[in-house]
Amino acid sequence: MTREQQSRYESVYRAWQRDPEAWWAEAASGISWRKGWDRVFDPAIGPYGVWFPGAALNTCENCLDRHVAAGRGGQTALIWDSPLAGRSERFTYAELTARTAQVAGALKALGVGRGDRVVIYMPMVPEAAITMLASARLGAIHSVVFGGFAAAELAARISDAKPRVIVAASCGLEPGRIVAYQPILDAALALSPHQPEACLILQREIAPATLKPGRDHDFLTAEAAAHPADPVPVLATDPLYILYTSGTTGRPKGVVRDHGGHAVALHTSMGMIYGAKAGDVTWTASDVGWVVGHSYIVYAPLLAGCTTIMYEGKPVGTPDAGAFGRVIAAHGVKTLFTAPTAMRAIKQQDPEAKLFTAHDLSRFEALFLAGERCDPPTAEWAAEKLARPVIDHWWQTETGWPITAGFRGLGLFPFKPGSGGRPAPGYDLQALDDNGAVLAPGTNGSLAIRLPLPPGAAPTLWHDEAGFRAAYLQDFPGWYRTGDAGMIDADGDVWVMGRTDDIINTAGHRLSTGAMEEVLASHPDVAECAVVGAQDALKGQVPLGLVVLKAGVDRAPDDICAELVQLVRQRIGAVASFKQALVVPRLPKTRSGKILRAAIRRLADGEPANPPPTIEDPAALDDISRALGTR
Repeated sequence: MTREQQSRYESVYRAWQRDPEAWWAEAASGISWRKGWDRVFDPAIGPYGVWFPGAALNTCENCLDRHVAAGRGGQTALIWDSPLAGRSERFTYAELTARTAQVAGALKALGVGRGDRVVIYMPMVPEAAITMLASARLGAIHSVVFGGFAAAELAARISDAKPRVIVAASCGLEPGRIVAYQPILDAALALSPHQPEACLILQREIAPATLKPGRDHDFLTAEAAAHPADPVPVLATDPLYILYTSGTTGRPKGVVRDHGGHAVALHTSMGMIYGAKAGDVTWTASDVGWVVGHSYIVYAPLLAGCTTIMYEGKPVGTPDAGAFGRVIAAHGVKTLFTAPTAMRAIKQQDPEAKLFTAHDLSRFEALFLAGERCDPPTAEWAAEKLARPVIDHWWQTETGWPITAGFRGLGLFPFKPGSGGRPAPGYDLQALDDNGAVLAPGTNGSLAIRLPLPPGAAPTLWHDEAGFRAAYLQDFPGWYRTGDAGMIDADGDVWVMGRTDDIINTAGHRLSTGAMEEVLASHPDVAECAVVGAQDALKGQVPLGLVVLKAGVDRAPDDICAELVQLVRQRIGAVASFKQALVVPRLPKTRSGKILRAAIRRLADGEPANPPPTIEDPAALDDISRALGTR
């Protein structure tokens, strides 16, 4: 990293620090507004204030119509690539605008208007993104529920959002199986006290559903019969969407995103963080059911005039560990954004990345990772095998865009494996002690953001402002509590070591499970790992390590585990009290790739695991139970 690269980042960050409102006003010039704002920021509204009050715009218009009006209607806007369906489709900006206007017209014919909610329960098909944009076009509020969620979870979201219309698909596809959605939707509606006025069902040829007369309408038929709808101007402070996360009270938390700040922040992030400009092909290998899919499959790339890819497949198994390389080569991908778990899966199946790199990667420039902290060995492996910059960055559903990153658009992406980069303009991030005091560089604490949060961050929870304050603002007055633990080093780089409840207390010593995972992951035979704190009568908690070995490793598991115990002792010390590691065939994860450490911890303590509805493979918990039974 040159001093010039460092200076460009520092100059931009300091300009934001000097005058945040002027900085964001300048950033907002990249968005088309129907009406200007009364002021850039009003601290008196909501839990911490609102951005661009009084302004009016339409997010869909900014994503689609304005690019067509600028003469770029023939550029590809969206590529759908589905190895599971055996199909691939391309939509130009003109085509995507026309289809979105038609679907908006179909929703309008069913009574959907400004402020109404639309629940979207669909797999990774183009119509999912089109329905999101169509809802935004009408000023309606969409709430995407991850396709295949269980009926009780879907019912909880329907009950809370109270949609006028639900848009669903007949089925989703997983490797080797078809997941029928209609029975899940029917069961959810039987559980929900709220009933929609209508359901639009996208019939997939592989498994069409039986529609319920009077309630269900065929998606494509309704689209074809509709009159195209024009964009409806809404206030910058109006909700664009609700995205539910699992709450601790049994009621899901509805994270709200507003129109104006969201559009400004995401548009700005594409160039500043990802180095992407209009016409570039960007691929975020996630799902529209998650915030990553909302922000960087649908909205941010289209706001910036890029070509975005929707991928209905897996990193391995569709058909092999070279799947990501195929997509990059086939579509000329410039940047790939995926979860560390995807790279670990590829590494586990193809340790030399021969299947990945067998494809033409000449147009591929950078790999971005987020979703959970990337262990340094995986980052180093990806950088070596792909010969591209690997940029870890950190953010949350609540923030909507990166808190920390390497900044390709500013020339700053120092490779510090294990670090999430530096704070983005808009975020005054610090590590705090238990009393809310700012800690010195290099000291672990609770990572928190000084209020106000920047544009794009959640202004509140759906119909639960008190819950927003309690969950995020009350522990450290004047700060947003991220719930993550870590430290900021002397260079300003941020190290996120896990959730605050992943810090374990062993005989009075506060230890980071993330630091121990880093050591385990460095072992040449380990593909991925998790460390949790298990209850101990003498020391309170002791660390327990679970590891998945790389494909082809045929050494005795007991020998490897003994080496792992010694490795932690060498690198962290005896204070870690790390005395047990277990080899398991797989780790339980959510469908977004996060390891279910809390469920593992409960099993280790002899409690029921209570797996969340987002679990990818419930049988993985049985593997953990069997392994723990041998302790």
